[in-house]
Amino acid sequence: MDVKNVFLNGTLSEEVYMKPPPGTSPPPNKTPHGIVLLLLYVDDMIITGNDLQAISDLQHYLGQHFEMKDLGSLNYFLGLEVSRRSDGDLLSQAKYASDLLARSGIIDSNTSSTPLDPNTHLTPFDSVPLEDVSLYRQLVGSLIYLTVTRSDIAYAIPIVSQFMAAPRTIHFTVDLRILCYVKKTLGHGLQFSSQSSPVLSGYSDADWAGDPTDRRSTTGYCFYLSDSLISWRSKKQSVVSRSSTESEYRALDDATAELLWLRWLLADMGAPQQGPLSFIVTIVVLFRLLTMMSFMNV
Repeated sequence: MDVKNVFLNGTLSEEVYMKPPPGTSPPPNKTPHGIVLLLLYVDDMIITGNDLQAISDLQHYLGQHFEMKDLGSLNYFLGLEVSRRSDGDLLSQAKYASDLLARSGIIDSNTSSTPLDPNTHLTPFDSVPLEDVSLYRQLVGSLIYLTVTRSDIAYAIPIVSQFMAAPRTIHFTVDLRILCYVKKTLGHGLQFSSQSSPVLSGYSDADWAGDPTDRRSTTGYCFYLSDSLISWRSKKQSVVSRSSTESEYRALDDATAELLWLRWLLADMGAPQQGPLSFIVTIVVLFRLLTMMSFMNV
C-alpha cells in the first residue's frame, strides 16, 4: 500500500501539532481488528496474512481514513525481491547484488567458492594504504545491506568493515573476493516454508581470539522457525575471553537473550513456544555467577 502523505519539507498552510494540544486527547486510529496504526510520515506499508477477507477489510478501512493506493502483490521492495513458490516464499536481493557487481566493475572476473580464505587474518597494518578509499567504503556499505538476506556473508562483512577508516590494499583484495563469491551465488536468499510447523530452534558458536590484533573472539548464532532462518548474528565480543570455554559461554549468553526475545515475539504473534528453556538459562546464569566470583577473588 502506497500512503500519499505530505513531504516533511513541504510548505504547510495548516497549523501542525507535534503532540496533542492542551485539553485534547484524540483516540488512536483503530482498525476493525483492533490493530493500532500510526501512519504519520509513512510512505509505504506492507500487509501480510492468510485471511484474505480480513486483509480486504483492512484495506477498505484504511482507504476511508487515508489517501492510499493498492500496489498489488509484493514483488520488489527496497531492493528485496519476493518470489512465491508452491512450498513458500523466497526472499532475495539478486538485482541489488547484480547492480553492486556492475558498480564494482568485476562482471567479467572469476568467481569464488567461499567469501573468505580461512587462513587470512587481517590487521590494520597489512600491505600499504589505499590511495582512494571511497570505493572501498561504498562497496563495504553496500555489502552490509546485502546481509539482510545473505547470512552466508554475515561473518565476512564485519571483518572488512573494521578497516573503513584506513583501508589497505589487502583489505580491498578481500573485499573483491567477497564480491566474487556473491557473483557465484546470486540466487541465494531466505526460503520461508509454508508447510512446516512453527518450532523455534537455534545454534551458537564462537571463535576464540579470532582477531589477531585485539585477541577478541567473535560470537555467532542463528535461529530457525522450523526450517526457515529468521535471525542470525556475527559480532566481535566486547571483552577478551581468557579461554575458548569463556568465549563459548559469552556467545551462548547473547544467543539466549535473542532466544528469549524471539519467544516473546512469537507468543505475541499467536505462536507460543512450548519447549524447555530452563537448561540454557541455567547455564548462562551459572556462568555469570562464576564470572562475578572470579572478580571477587582477585
